[in-house]
Amino acid sequence: MHGKIIRGVGGFYYVHAADGEVYECRAKGIFRKEKVKPLVGDDVEISVLDAAGKTGNVDQLLPRMNALIRPAAANVDQAMVVFAVTHPQPNLNLLDRFLILMNRQNIPVIVCFNKTDLAAKEQTRTLEEIYRGCGCEVCFVSVEKEEGLLRVRSLLEGKTTVLAGPSGVGKSSLTNYFLPERRMEVGEISRKIDRGKHTTRHTELLVLRQLETSAAPSYLLDTPGFSSLFLQDIEYEELKSYFYEFDSYEAECRFQGCMHLKEPDCAVKKAVESGEIHRARYESYELLASELKNKRKKYTEHHKAGERK
Repeated sequence: MHGKIIRGVGGFYYVHAADGEVYECRAKGIFRKEKVKPLVGDDVEISVLDAAGKTGNVDQLLPRMNALIRPAAANVDQAMVVFAVTHPQPNLNLLDRFLILMNRQNIPVIVCFNKTDLAAKEQTRTLEEIYRGCGCEVCFVSVEKEEGLLRVRSLLEGKTTVLAGPSGVGKSSLTNYFLPERRMEVGEISRKIDRGKHTTRHTELLVLRQLETSAAPSYLLDTPGFSSLFLQDIEYEELKSYFYEFDSYEAECRFQGCMHLKEPDCAVKKAVESGEIHRARYESYELLASELKNKRKKYTEHHKAGERK
């Protein structure tokens, strides 16, 4: 029987099967022998050992569309990153890092700003302006007031979606809204550091109830909150390609291969000055470019020191 792994705990894999049931399965020894570890999100073939007890074996892993390292998950259609408009204040550089990491893996991203009910209209308007050209769907919601959630739910339909973001922004509250029968622990914001306490401690695919318009299953992968992200294996020169606002101006730059930093006659910098590209996004780009350049410099110096030895 065909199914999808929705959770893995202590060597057991819980598979949402084609018959709508969830089976507790063990993976066959061949996976250990071949050093292949099943992931949450993997499509599998299972054999049912006990239909009444809902137990079985994972017989075969089907080909993966993709696989993420953090969170460890397979066959992800899209990611939805949740930040709060306020309480806590959004770390936009952290958001930009997430967008880069997902875009690098060709995973579409939905940016969801929660807690609009606590924010001034100017705060919401500013975020709209900053991310209007980022190449992603951008939604503004209030889980508390149940505003804007129908659009978000429609974007999840028929997809396997990774739900990510810092702690305390309302990810668990959002999950509770979509899955009222499954109440997740909701953390309170730490007043001292204006940051949330971690409430999601494992990676699990949650099966959403179907909307009438689609027969395909919808899964939501809730993940532990993060407070930092590192840009691994990204070259300094490729960073600009992840800032989609730059694309329509690059051809007008004086120099081919312009990095849009210190070069003269840069059309991207002119667009920033005129307000066509929001300065906050450009400043985030400058910060990340400096980080990658320093990282390369340290690597080069370390490599040269090793050669001298």
